[in-house]
Amino acid sequence: MTTEIKKVPIPPHGVDYRGKVVLAPMVRSGELPSRLLALHYGADLVWGPETVDKAMIGTTRKVHEATNTVMWTRKASHGAKEPSADVKESIIFNMHPEKEGRKLIFQMGTANPDLAVEAAKLVAADVAGIDVNAGCPKPFSVHCGMGAGLLKTPDLLCSILEALVKNIASEFEIGISVKIRILETPSETEALVRKLVATGITGLTVHCRTTPMRPRERAIRGQLRMVADICHKAGVACVMNGDVEDRDHGLQLMEEFGTDGAMIATCAEKNSSCFRTKADGGAVPWKDVVEQYIQYAMEVENKFGNTKFLLTQIIPGKAPVYRSISPCKSYTKICETLGLESLLERARDVDEKLGIDPESGPKKNQQALQKAAQQGQEKKNKNPNQTALAAGGQKAQFRKQDKKSLSNRGVQVQPGTQQTEGMAAVIPT
Repeated sequence: MTTEIKKVPIPPHGVDYRGKVVLAPMVRSGELPSRLLALHYGADLVWGPETVDKAMIGTTRKVHEATNTVMWTRKASHGAKEPSADVKESIIFNMHPEKEGRKLIFQMGTANPDLAVEAAKLVAADVAGIDVNAGCPKPFSVHCGMGAGLLKTPDLLCSILEALVKNIASEFEIGISVKIRILETPSETEALVRKLVATGITGLTVHCRTTPMRPRERAIRGQLRMVADICHKAGVACVMNGDVEDRDHGLQLMEEFGTDGAMIATCAEKNSSCFRTKADGGAVPWKDVVEQYIQYAMEVENKFGNTKFLLTQIIPGKAPVYRSISPCKSYTKICETLGLESLLERARDVDEKLGIDPESGPKKNQQALQKAAQQGQEKKNKNPNQTALAAGGQKAQFRKQDKKSLSNRGVQVQPGTQQTEGMAAVIPT
């Protein structure tokens, strides 16, 4: 007899996590073109990279008509009360409403209920769900108690989720979820999960590793069925994460451990066609994935540095062309190096829009280097510290003066001793 699984009602603008194989939240590897690539190859949902609440607060939402994207930007103040007018804005988060909007989960780094709500309100109308990061073990995430640091403060984590459910889920009609790691013992994990599913969330993702574990260590799935059972009794969807290789593997694990969904990270970073089933032809060659990725990156005018980083993840290290990617400083050079002649015209256009010189890279970087070099030369040519120079001149002048002999300074020199400063054996008079 099969036990009927209770379901929390799916919000009108939210998503059901059940039966889904999804892209994990990954810093750098989860930016917009990577998410579009995963959806292209069949991902059911995509998580954005962790974005810290304080970074979002104060941003301005802008529509980029040329790329059909929406971005949240802010100017770097560098400690100043008012940012300079000529300071370029930084993109904190961006998305493609048409291609990913209803399949995009915004993941937030937070350790404060009020800040979490304030940040979520800025993006909630554009995404399908808000996810709280309570699993990332990296220093940039756990400082100030965020990420996996929240596993040590379960009451605070619950208060954050409750605040988001009350203020965001109700107003924007989207789901709130959380991503955690397993704890050292099943009893600790059980106690935590029971608290979390009582907050009103619609989904819980469990990474089957403890906080100290690293990706090279195999996932531990012994607690997975227990977590899934607790979620099901509360009507919350349970998604598993950790060493999921592809869609077929994810579906197999979902059946084996009773979870509702599976999340892919590392394998999707290397080749997003892992979201295809074997029945659909399975994974495609990395060269095809690279070409598709570059098309998406240029379509949304992705920051070139991030594009090159992702290419080094997709292109196998043993491939002859791998080493040739590192010196490339532009989309044009990337396409030339990879032999993508059909994309060259588009690459030149994107380089121009991004202010990138095909040979030397971003023009602003070149200008900054030239300006720094010029300023350095000007400092060299000037006397920046007249006082120090004057003091130095006086010392030099003093050194040029004839020094008095030891005897003239009231020091008696033993007979036969050479008058060498600092070495003479002296007898006080």
